[in-house]
Amino acid sequence: MPDSSPEAKGKRERQKLEKRLRRDVGRAIFDFDMISESDKVMVCLSGGKDSYAMLEILLHLKARAPIDFDLVAVNLDQKQPGFPETVLPEYLTQKGIPFHILEEDTYSLVTEMVPEGKTYCGWCSRFRRGILYRFAKENGFTKIALGHHRDDMIETMFLNMFHGGKLKSMPPKLLSDDGANVVIRPLAYCKEKDIARYAEQQSFPIIPCNLCGSQDNLQRQAIKEMLNAWDRQFPGRIETIFKAMCDVTPSHLLDQTLFDFAALEARPDRLLDLVRL
Repeated sequence: MPDSSPEAKGKRERQKLEKRLRRDVGRAIFDFDMISESDKVMVCLSGGKDSYAMLEILLHLKARAPIDFDLVAVNLDQKQPGFPETVLPEYLTQKGIPFHILEEDTYSLVTEMVPEGKTYCGWCSRFRRGILYRFAKENGFTKIALGHHRDDMIETMFLNMFHGGKLKSMPPKLLSDDGANVVIRPLAYCKEKDIARYAEQQSFPIIPCNLCGSQDNLQRQAIKEMLNAWDRQFPGRIETIFKAMCDVTPSHLLDQTLFDFAALEARPDRLLDLVRL
């Protein structure tokens, strides 16, 4: 008989969660051909739960993958006041993971440029992306791994719909505009609630983002609250939305660049051919 003690039950639940996350990451990597033989992957580590989980799972997969590839953790210290500079180096050194800490004072630039009351996220992400892309290009990285998960992708789709008038999200794999970098999102199939539980179990030394996390009324937070409310009221709706994002029918939308509506014509002769059959 299996051990029914709380400790044994908790251990089984932890193993089940780890297995699910590893399976989801492995499936995303396979589905979108994210990592190939001899790749040098720059794992962007922010100090949040998502990037910690991504690094940990990728390390596990690397040890068991049939191909050989390298993982290097990279953190961008944006000089936010109070940022604990020693946390990530100590963690990565203890784990024996090769890493780089980049230092760029984007905090001062963002706070000077953005009017009071507006959110910093847009400019902050632009600066961060540019710095990381340049570093990857200069240091021979073939892939840049970001820690966005399934819920991030769903939220982004609604943000673009509601505020940008576009039907788009975060792609699981992306070629940068200059063609120099390939960005991958290995957590594309992972649920945020699974990652949060995993991060708690692993006791990652989480570093909160005091720059944007302290701002009220963020549009993304409003979308997140809307989706969470839907999930409570209609269990399974979030899974259905994500499934829809993976099964798009361009001919049933209105984008003329994706489908040639002008070429559609009635074919009475075809109907006669079918009748004869």
